[in-house]
Amino acid sequence: MSIELTAVLLALIAMLANGEYFLGSSMLSRPLVTCTLAGLVMGDITQGIIIGATLELAFVGSFSIGASIPPEIISGSVLGTAFAIGAGKSTEIALALGIPIASLVLLVKNLCFLFILPYFVHKADKYASEGNGKGMDRMNILGGFFSINLPIGLVVGFSYLFGSSAVNGLLEMIPRFIIDGLGIATGLLPAFGFAMLMKIMIKKTNVTFFVLGFALAVYMKVPVTGVAIFGACLALILTGYSSFNGKKGVTEQDSQKLTTNTGNVLGAQEIDYENEEF
Repeated sequence: MSIELTAVLLALIAMLANGEYFLGSSMLSRPLVTCTLAGLVMGDITQGIIIGATLELAFVGSFSIGASIPPEIISGSVLGTAFAIGAGKSTEIALALGIPIASLVLLVKNLCFLFILPYFVHKADKYASEGNGKGMDRMNILGGFFSINLPIGLVVGFSYLFGSSAVNGLLEMIPRFIIDGLGIATGLLPAFGFAMLMKIMIKKTNVTFFVLGFALAVYMKVPVTGVAIFGACLALILTGYSSFNGKKGVTEQDSQKLTTNTGNVLGAQEIDYENEEF
């Protein structure tokens, strides 16, 4: 496959992954998907899946929350995988290339948000004031395409087209001890990614469950699937089976309205999450 065709296919992968900006939210932007598709284009889907799983763990906590925008993981995943496989290098190299690429492309993404997207937003506001629903829908689709999909696709395509030879030469100059160090960092980054995710999720009311899962996995050697099954069963027990069984098995006395400590009125099958304590 020619380098030009490869660049076009990689650009299309990046545009597909960014499709959530005008087609709705999806998981196509995750590294596990983009790296696998990039590996397919580069002729080594197995390595693409391995790189995707590694980058997925590294970026597991990378979600846009409020005004906080994480690195542009789509371009980092696609280009990191393509450069690593093209140069015959390992997963560590893909990780070392993917993270800085994602940070740099984030600048391009922010510029698009500042200078391209506002035009479509203002047009959508105008259509909204006129009651033109079709015009609003059209601005939503066009705004997502021209402000995110097309620019990121062009960045990925031209970066691979003009940067592959330069990147390959740079990789050949990297000493072995740096590669080994990157291998160690690769093993640490998944833990860092989970720590970022736990920072968002963990509270003093649910920390016990994290400790329980850790104990099951480390000391009792229960596989991850077993821990997940155990957690699902525990969740069913704590929330109550009645909330999943509809009206079945509920007596007339139980169906009466209940008043909580806060004065809220609940049905018998509803759970008072505000006063619930574990």
